[in-house]
Amino acid sequence: MNYCSHCGASVTHRVPVGDNLPRHVCDQCGRVHYQNPKIVAGCVVECGSRLLLCRRAIEPRRGLWTIPAGFMENGETATQAAVRETLEEACARVEAVSLYGVYNIPHINQVYLMFRARLATADFAPGPESLDVTLFAEQEIPWDELAFGVVARMLRRYYEDRRSGVFTAHVDDLLR
Repeated sequence: MNYCSHCGASVTHRVPVGDNLPRHVCDQCGRVHYQNPKIVAGCVVECGSRLLLCRRAIEPRRGLWTIPAGFMENGETATQAAVRETLEEACARVEAVSLYGVYNIPHINQVYLMFRARLATADFAPGPESLDVTLFAEQEIPWDELAFGVVARMLRRYYEDRRSGVFTAHVDDLLR
């Protein structure tokens, strides 16, 4: 950041008075510009014993598989974001949405909020950000073609929970 989004003056990267971390501070109006992690919300969409995955049509990781997920928008809840992303990426309506996992990824400034959900109808199709949308049984998951490590980690945990018959909310840190 070079300029203040409030007044347009130059900013300096320094520790503001009363803080303990360096921030971008406007040299003119004194506004402190906080930069915080981005929240990604998504759904592990169940249809019987199969899960819905999307093949990405956009970068990063175009052509690889993931769950429907994306960045939260201002003015929506995490659950609303996960449901919206599922509709946008897989044209799928979901129900019984419940928190499944929180995945902290500090080295890229992201926090993933993953929800379990069921397909409300059998209708789904690729949205504008997906090349393909498919239901996979566990043995069919394209593990070597998953777009993101967090998704692979979460899916492995999901299948462990499914085998045990107990689903609880998880918190996990991916430190690199």
